[in-house]
Amino acid sequence: MDSIEAIICLMMLLMAVPDLCLKLGRPALANVFFVIFGLALGPVIQGDVKTMISQAGEVGFLLVLFEVGLEIDLPRPREFLPSLRYAILWMLAQYLLILPLATFSGLNLTEAIMAAAALGSCSLSMAYLAWKHYAGLAGTSRTFVLQIMIALEVLTIVILSVGGVAAVHGFGWLVWLKLAGIALAVYLISRFASHVQFLFQWIIEKTTNWRVHFLILLVLAICAVGGRLGLAPPKTAFFLGLFMSRAKYEGKGVEDYIAPISRRFLIPVFFMSLGLMIDYRLLYSPTALTALGTTLLLLASREVVHRRWLKTGGDLQTYLLLCPNITMSALAATTLLQMGSRSAATWVVFCGLFMSVISLCLLPRVNANQSQPAVA
Repeated sequence: MDSIEAIICLMMLLMAVPDLCLKLGRPALANVFFVIFGLALGPVIQGDVKTMISQAGEVGFLLVLFEVGLEIDLPRPREFLPSLRYAILWMLAQYLLILPLATFSGLNLTEAIMAAAALGSCSLSMAYLAWKHYAGLAGTSRTFVLQIMIALEVLTIVILSVGGVAAVHGFGWLVWLKLAGIALAVYLISRFASHVQFLFQWIIEKTTNWRVHFLILLVLAICAVGGRLGLAPPKTAFFLGLFMSRAKYEGKGVEDYIAPISRRFLIPVFFMSLGLMIDYRLLYSPTALTALGTTLLLLASREVVHRRWLKTGGDLQTYLLLCPNITMSALAATTLLQMGSRSAATWVVFCGLFMSVISLCLLPRVNANQSQPAVA
């Protein structure tokens, strides 16, 4: 009974956090709060409850990346090239600093490359809300920054997909076979996305009380098929959302239909499970200290790079929108754990957590009643 009561209390708290953060003028901090909440609960939650939360968090992780894909409305290649060029230069600048810092922190070269891919990225699941409310952007610069955020996330997922396979299997014939399976999975998703949209529409039109559950089960089933073909389920979820981008039914997007379970429960549970992964005693460890030092150096260097060389067209704090990366850090940490690199995974999660918390707190506070800018 204690476990059931604890889960019910957690659900009630999780449902209230987004509204509370919005009222405080920090809507983008909700997911960070879930991570910190999980970290604080780690010492008091029993093993069976922690296992249940972690398993539910895996489903939440799929829905995070699925919804991120749904949010992305890729422009025409010619329109996207400036943002893609900026994102590549931005990531290369991060690699020059992150690689030596990661090596100093005890990561080998392969682990450092995976960490640099994640920490140089941007998590749309966290930064998108901050972008929507950010007043320091106007006109074309607002669209430009959003496209940079998209490019950073897409590039990172591709790098982690290829790098994870290569790190485990090397560059022999087996890795090329697995990469072919990944390419096939992405191709099939793109080809059958229209049929999946039809299934979503059929579920929405023909069902009532259980439509949310059927929609999520369909996403999970497709992710399982992608996993069989060699594309990890979280990445399958991302590409599925990407190829179903902006699909509308009865004037609402798919993410709006699954929001009662995804945004109000499973996605918060995922971020809370990230906190549960971290032993609170590690906050006083050299790993946490080096991660904090790395974060501060990265933020300082990004401020200089943005101010002097890679300007976005926004105000001087706009670079902070490109900094939250806890979701990509979690994706890299998952890959590192599969490689048996637990210490490296812990360091990456700490860096992503510190980077996300500090950058989102440094952004200007927003008025909860102000009108949101139109999404380009």
